[in-house]
Amino acid sequence: MTIEELISAARDGSMRAVGRLLSLVESDRRAEVLAHLEPAAPRVIGVTGPPGAGKSTTVGAMVGAYRARGLRVAVLAVDPSSPYSGGALLGDRIRMAAHINDPDVLIRSVATRGHLGGLAAAVPAAIRLLAALSYDVIVLETVGVGQSEIEIAAIADPTVVILNPGAGDAVQAAKAGLLEVADLVVVNKADRDGADQTVRDLRAETSAPVLKLVAAQGEGLTELIQAIDAHHRADTAQRRQARARSQILSLAQTLLSNHTELDRLAAAVADGSSDAYTAAEQLFAGSVR
Repeated sequence: MTIEELISAARDGSMRAVGRLLSLVESDRRAEVLAHLEPAAPRVIGVTGPPGAGKSTTVGAMVGAYRARGLRVAVLAVDPSSPYSGGALLGDRIRMAAHINDPDVLIRSVATRGHLGGLAAAVPAAIRLLAALSYDVIVLETVGVGQSEIEIAAIADPTVVILNPGAGDAVQAAKAGLLEVADLVVVNKADRDGADQTVRDLRAETSAPVLKLVAAQGEGLTELIQAIDAHHRADTAQRRQARARSQILSLAQTLLSNHTELDRLAAAVADGSSDAYTAAEQLFAGSVR
């Protein structure tokens, strides 16, 4: 099928066509797909946090809440790339299995494939594609392993950071810089001992709203969805432009890091025949020719 035929089939409800298009935007044919899409302003919600915090359970609950409103939902779960195959390591999203047969829910794992930040280089294109295919809400879940996950803030609005009571999550999140980009902080598994203290600790560390949630039982889910909606309504053109700027710079950094001249310039700096400032200028000049 041609790209035009795939897009038509996807709009007619073919999940196979949607999957094929997503595979294309992860490949070197990305530009071909984007050229056939109309401009769109997707609604993207980012969910990140340390492993074990309950991100997938939370996302599954959020999907249920949006489906109850009649909205079409796509979930992009960004996973670390396999060093052997380059594919996504965490492709099996068992906690979202309740939505697997819903034709208005798409769940897709995307491998980072060497992108410098925590997000796959194909994610912005995938989001644009899904918006063009009339998905109302796109949830972007990252594996939450540290500083690289901050890149989610360049794409999502809001960015929701999921933490657990105790276990030093609040301190570790602050050290990792996650709280700096958190628009909303959620203490999941809030029925556990220490939840109230964790909430107090977090409120001392961040100006972002701090909510309690028991995702597995849906407790606090209504408040979370309301907070997400309120933050989205408060979005501005200036904030959208700032996110776009960060997104462009991140992708440009990846392109520069893969430039064929980088190794030659690095060798010249290492042996003292050049300096890092000159090499940076030469690398940039070569990339824009």
